[in-house]
Amino acid sequence: MELRFFEIYRNPDYLALLAEGAAMSAALTVAAGLMGLALATLLATARFHAVPVLGHLAAAYVEFIRNTPLIVQLFFVAFGLPQLLGYSWPFWGHALLALTLNFSAYFSEILRAGFTTVAQGQYEAARALGIRPFVIFRKIVLPQAVQRMFPSLSSQFIFLFLTTGIIAEIGVRDLTQAGMFIDSRTFRSFEVFLTLTAIYVAMSLAFKTALALVHRRLFPAVAAR
Repeated sequence: MELRFFEIYRNPDYLALLAEGAAMSAALTVAAGLMGLALATLLATARFHAVPVLGHLAAAYVEFIRNTPLIVQLFFVAFGLPQLLGYSWPFWGHALLALTLNFSAYFSEILRAGFTTVAQGQYEAARALGIRPFVIFRKIVLPQAVQRMFPSLSSQFIFLFLTTGIIAEIGVRDLTQAGMFIDSRTFRSFEVFLTLTAIYVAMSLAFKTALALVHRRLFPAVAAR
């Protein structure tokens, strides 16, 4: 079999398309990751402290998201919600919302597990000193939970990044759709998707390196061990 990668890298339009797609995939992943982490913190807190009603709603939400495929959630957000609520967003906006909801459910379970690792004696000592519950959570519990669960959060982030290729199904011009477009023009499927594989691996390693740097910056004492 003759490999003809030159049909891709000799065409500046194809290279630009791949670059734009990679940038879109990275931007949506980072934005959804940050927004999902913020929402996950609220969900995990409501469940961990057994907040009346909210705790049960958060648990139901997490179970629903974790037990339905991402592509189903994506189609519901992109095609179902606009009809129900009567709004119109660009395709990338629907993808961002779907990814945020998906990220938040998985991140919340990781954070909730981290909350349980904080020793009960720390709560009791903080309360004995008259520290308010909100301050206890923000200054004592949350930092320790994030520190201990950071590797799991990082792994989940990279895993979810690798699943973002399905957003091409609703018309988002991400890396996967760029590859599909090039394939439809060159009919060199093997070369195109091998190129996509290499790009996804490189981006995953870049994310892994960036997250490791963030970990060392946030928790220098732990990273130095």
